[in-house]
Amino acid sequence: MKKQHHIMSIGAHALDAELMAGPVSIKYTKEGHQASFVHITRGERGNKNKTPEEYGRQLEEEMPKVAEAMGAKSIWTGYVAGQLPPQEEMEMDLCKLFREEKPDIIVTHWRGSLHPRHVLTHDMVLTAVKMAGNPNVKTEQEPHHVEHVYFGENCEDLNGFLPQIYVDIKDTFNQWFEAVSHYELFRANEANVPYQDYYRTMATMRAIEVGNRNLSSKAFMLATRKQDYLH
Repeated sequence: MKKQHHIMSIGAHALDAELMAGPVSIKYTKEGHQASFVHITRGERGNKNKTPEEYGRQLEEEMPKVAEAMGAKSIWTGYVAGQLPPQEEMEMDLCKLFREEKPDIIVTHWRGSLHPRHVLTHDMVLTAVKMAGNPNVKTEQEPHHVEHVYFGENCEDLNGFLPQIYVDIKDTFNQWFEAVSHYELFRANEANVPYQDYYRTMATMRAIEVGNRNLSSKAFMLATRKQDYLH
């Protein structure tokens, strides 16, 4: 019987997780596997033309639409931007989430980021993965071992990012872009970040790097020392 995989991408704000692993998640869901996008916060302070309350409500409507368009599930931790609890509390919550949802593949931020919440998310995810597999960490859920952790390519996390694994996304690229276009942030460039230009260009560049000029590719980083630490 074919193993059922669950790929979970974890981002600091809405859109981060989908940009890092969206097209690969579509590949998994098309094969009958499970995919989910976890948002530490909604990123409700990211629209200069709307109040955080108004934009937060909008993002709560957009997040599940984006995930559904990729055959995945959207999970918001409930944390509000600017009102985060202590890091240890969030790590425990992520530990419980991993034990409940049982992902065997996790994608998250690389630590070399210009955004402090991306760095925080990187650190919390690695700690929570280790906690989730540790039977000495007691929760209502049984321990769960995450088999693989990858760092996704994010245009804000490029300091020291080393592409090591390339996945052909030519067959899922259009669906990915259509899905993330449910976010006003992506389609209207509300944050003054050229998301569409960057990710379209990098899909071509990553393909060229591995000799596939007519394809599109997504790159991921796997830090061996981090894997040793986790396992």
